[in-house]
Amino acid sequence: MTHRGRARRAGVAAAVAVAPFAFAWRFAHVYRARAGFPRQHPPTFDPGALGLPFESLEIGTPDGLALPAWWIAARGGVPGPAVVLVHGWESGRHRTLPNAQFLHAAGYHVLTLDVRGHGANPAEALPVSAGEFGSDGLAGVEAALARPDVTAVAVLGHSMGAVGAILAAAAEPRVAAAVLTATPADPYRLTRQTFRLARLPIPDPIAWPLAWLTTRVYLQPRGHDVDSISATAAIRRYAGPVLAIHGTQDRVVPFAHLGRLADAAREARAELGALAAPVETLVIEGGQHSWMYEFPTYRETVARFLATALGGPLEPGEAARVAAAVDARRPPDDDSRFGALDDLDVAVGDGPSAIEVGAIEVGAS
Repeated sequence: MTHRGRARRAGVAAAVAVAPFAFAWRFAHVYRARAGFPRQHPPTFDPGALGLPFESLEIGTPDGLALPAWWIAARGGVPGPAVVLVHGWESGRHRTLPNAQFLHAAGYHVLTLDVRGHGANPAEALPVSAGEFGSDGLAGVEAALARPDVTAVAVLGHSMGAVGAILAAAAEPRVAAAVLTATPADPYRLTRQTFRLARLPIPDPIAWPLAWLTTRVYLQPRGHDVDSISATAAIRRYAGPVLAIHGTQDRVVPFAHLGRLADAAREARAELGALAAPVETLVIEGGQHSWMYEFPTYRETVARFLATALGGPLEPGEAARVAAAVDARRPPDDDSRFGALDDLDVAVGDGPSAIEVGAIEVGAS
């Protein structure tokens, strides 16, 4: 073979070796642009539609935002414990109201807010991540703690909002309890799962390294690191009572995430023995990703857990009975999938097969 032939072959080999990495870098940036900006769903009704008394207010954040929120006072506004609700991705405060219904019946004040980039908030210029759910959830917690009619505060979050809830709890030791529903255990697994939700046919040996890179590219604009937005890392730091809930038919956040979270929490508390705050789990047989408040066992377990952790206002058994009797149903507009992922497979074009072919060719060279 001539020198020119060897040089050409070396150039081709180098191009084949670099191609998968170049595609992965492009894929990560396309993913961030498409998946990082949620489609907003402003409230279509307010707590009054469900017979709940409420006050509209704004929650200030350290970076100067004013998040729309509702304060739902219980028992005529007498001092008592409050629960801060954190909605999930592409959701809004109105979709937390079925939870507010049974919590209000059990005697809890409720604060529910729109996370930035969601609900009635304007669109964000930078990608929204669990870090923003955590900081906005924490702003809600601080606002509730500052009220003279609040004696203790718990958090309840769903999906990405559950990550935000445990991040807020880990950052504020005065959070007396955390209820986490359908919680993604860590950012890598969540990113990998979104590939599946977007119907991207990427095999695991390629998908996991791609998820590693994509997660880091996604977080870069706001300066987050992976551990700082991980529910698993946060639950290890939080010392208070935890109730983690998951449905067996969850196709958005796989059921296995529940075990990972619970194991992490229990391992972190192992040295405390009997002094450790409880880590409870609830498995909803047949439960999907959303709407678990429609199950009486969900409502009664949450109410009993909070009454125990917060010391009232009702006796735990009575709180469970009252909550189970509430007819909590999903809002009429709560049936949409993650819209930001709808055209991700189109946006990345033939990328997955390009990665796969490139990897095969490099392995065979």
